[in-house]
Amino acid sequence: MLVLAALDASVRSAHTLALLAVLAAIGAAIRIASTGVGGVEALFVLLILAGRAFGPRFGLLLGATSLALSALMWGGVGPWLPFQMFACGWVGAGAGLLPRRVRGIPEIVMLAAYGIVASYAFGLIMNMWFWPFAVGADTSISYVPGGSLGENLGNFLVYSLLTSTLSWDTLRAITTIIGLALVGHALLRSLRRAKPVAAPTPSPAPRAVAVPHH
Repeated sequence: MLVLAALDASVRSAHTLALLAVLAAIGAAIRIASTGVGGVEALFVLLILAGRAFGPRFGLLLGATSLALSALMWGGVGPWLPFQMFACGWVGAGAGLLPRRVRGIPEIVMLAAYGIVASYAFGLIMNMWFWPFAVGADTSISYVPGGSLGENLGNFLVYSLLTSTLSWDTLRAITTIIGLALVGHALLRSLRRAKPVAAPTPSPAPRAVAVPHH
């Protein structure tokens, strides 16, 4: 986490790093608790709300560090991990890029709509890493070496529809909506209250004016 945070000057303050560490630990615990329940990704609720409260950079780092920490804690390290870190990082970052002026119930509705899009996009990204090797080379939804972009894209979308979009991804979207509806307003308010406040930039000292001697 420190390596990732060091890449971004916006999270180098002690307060922000501590907040990132605490939320990443909570996110890892949430993910471990919901692992094994097909499609449920309760972590999305935290990532969306934290990204909304603290901005896209914080959301990106939180998503990546939560996934890395949870993988190290329960032995889920594998070739899929970079894809999970990338996808969850952008779930948090995307929430921070939504229009800032929306508040109240419309804000929760907007975040829920975003949660639906993020749930299906996450499934597509995760399918992409193993789809070329998952179904062999002799089916109507296989990757076609040397095939056109349109042909392979069509095969990939059909594969995703049959294996995750109608099941895992839909359940993920539903649970994300329910989570945001239940705790979104209260948790978002608490996160904003804990948001680090940037220290005011000291004004430059007035330059001394040389007084001529006669």
